[in-house]
Amino acid sequence: MAWTPATFALFCCIFGAIAVIGLLEVFKYRDGVERRGVLGLTTTLGDRLFISLLGSAYIFLAWLGLMGQPLWIPLGLAIAWGIFCFWKV
Repeated sequence: MAWTPATFALFCCIFGAIAVIGLLEVFKYRDGVERRGVLGLTTTLGDRLFISLLGSAYIFLAWLGLMGQPLWIPLGLAIAWGIFCFWKV
């Protein structure tokens, strides 16, 4: 894998999101804030972050496999998926 500035920014954002979720779990939501969502799963903040990242990867891979570039439309879909995961899952 080539370490381009975009790759570095992606990994910084992922690790930053993990750090923010960790800080929220430690300082604001000490008990984990478990919630049962539309998928029937009981999830915490970390679970919802994982589901949103995994779904976003699948969105981008499916788009690249079926349509190719540019990647602005799957970016919007991935952001919408992340919002949905933190709101309803």
